[in-house]
Amino acid sequence: MKHKGNKDKNNPMEKIKRKVDVISNLQLPKDLMLGAVIISITGQHEAYVENYRGIIEYTEQVIRLQTKTCRVCIFGKKLEIIYFTNDEMKIVGEILEVKYYD
Repeated sequence: MKHKGNKDKNNPMEKIKRKVDVISNLQLPKDLMLGAVIISITGQHEAYVENYRGIIEYTEQVIRLQTKTCRVCIFGKKLEIIYFTNDEMKIVGEILEVKYYD
């Protein structure tokens, strides 16, 4: 039987909390340390995506990406990847929606 004050060190949420605490104490960027995806959208027609791992699906209506922590879907019209490198890309078109999935 666990006591209320006793934290389970194998709990995934506790592991994440400990990582965030360490990063906060070191004052390092969270995106860098956790590998979190960064999406910067300018207006409705341009998006920059950083820290992605791969392209799962690419059509004019949807661009589905795998990141370290989740999957990201960008929905729209006439979507096009203008350029991409190993860890960033630029998407243009009419961006209608962005969804995150586990």
